[in-house]
Amino acid sequence: MLTPTTPCNLPLGNGLVLKSVRDTNDAERLSEFNAQPFGPSVGEMSRALMIHHPDTRPHHWLFIEDDNHQIISSLALIPWTWRYEDVTLKSGEMGIVSTLETHRNKGLIRALDARFKELLHDEDFDFSHIQGIPYFYRQFGYEYAMPLEGQWQIELRHVPDQVPNSGYICRAATIDDIPLLMQMYDEAAATLDIHAVRSADIWRYLLEDAAGSETEAETWLMLDSSDHAVGYWRIALHGFGEGLIVSDTSRLRHAAAEVLLSWLKAAAVERNKPYIRFNLPANHDLLRVAMYRGARDAGTYAWQLHMVDVACLLKKLTPVLERRIAASPFAGLSQEVIINLYRKAVTLNFERSKLRAVNDIGFTDKGEIRIPPLLFAPLVLGYRSREELRQAYPDVNIWGQSQHLVDVLFPKLESFLFSIY
Repeated sequence: MLTPTTPCNLPLGNGLVLKSVRDTNDAERLSEFNAQPFGPSVGEMSRALMIHHPDTRPHHWLFIEDDNHQIISSLALIPWTWRYEDVTLKSGEMGIVSTLETHRNKGLIRALDARFKELLHDEDFDFSHIQGIPYFYRQFGYEYAMPLEGQWQIELRHVPDQVPNSGYICRAATIDDIPLLMQMYDEAAATLDIHAVRSADIWRYLLEDAAGSETEAETWLMLDSSDHAVGYWRIALHGFGEGLIVSDTSRLRHAAAEVLLSWLKAAAVERNKPYIRFNLPANHDLLRVAMYRGARDAGTYAWQLHMVDVACLLKKLTPVLERRIAASPFAGLSQEVIINLYRKAVTLNFERSKLRAVNDIGFTDKGEIRIPPLLFAPLVLGYRSREELRQAYPDVNIWGQSQHLVDVLFPKLESFLFSIY
């Protein structure tokens, strides 16, 4: 059910009003609007997220009405919780962005984005991320900065039909399995430097409330001969390509992974899927087994990221940055480090490896570390190294020992966001 919140009602002129969802009637109208360009499964996803997801709120769902009270443009803020090593962060996904064709190029998304960014700031979000179309969202401060939609594929002919006498059995997961699923998910996520947090309520949503939506998936468990669960996996029922999509799995021992590959082949044949696709991080147990059997990488897209407040984010990352300094040749560092993002700069004040202060100092021409503002997100999130960014962008201008310091503070990381809806 909808959680009561204070709705937005902002006149934009020319009879247009920017609003947020107030009640179930608005939720239904907005779901029907989202179904027009994206199809009924996205409409159902919108409805499920608004009504059932534990973390979304009505005021996160924004739309613009014309003078006939018809919705003509919309977008949503979908809250995620991330773990960046041992630090908890908040990211607001910008999702389900749409404008009627007859009302495009009128600045409606710009108006919605302004309200969206107010919500990010007011509710202390650290990032916003979006799956959006190429290039468009750079104008709103987004840059590619985290892997999205892995496209590892294996042809069915490379997978054994079955593993004889394995002793394993497979069954669909239920809500009674949530504590077990949470434990196995956390164990798998621990192999990543950055991952999404899934609460018990989110697992309940995935198992019970996503049915019929664009993100609907089956969740399965594998049990050994002692009826002990050795792993789980999720099969997305919608998605890119014609293959059977593995969208999530626990850690798996080699024997269990081989059994799962055979199970996936049988499922693909039964469902007339020509291949198996793994939407998984590159370091994943199942994917590694599939690689040895001939899985190939058809390319990976990326989340586009916007940093809400750089200084506040770096303050939150203090434990991570201090640990990296202490374990490096810079141990004992006492120095003011200026990170110049051209339009403004932040300072990191280290004292004997401890980060005592982080300050936003506005515009300055000082500092040996100079990075275009949109490129700081891929560096902080470990998606691109300093050297990779420098080779592609001459205005990534870092010199002297500051190059080594930046490499220590912001190394390459393993990250992947398994869905929370």
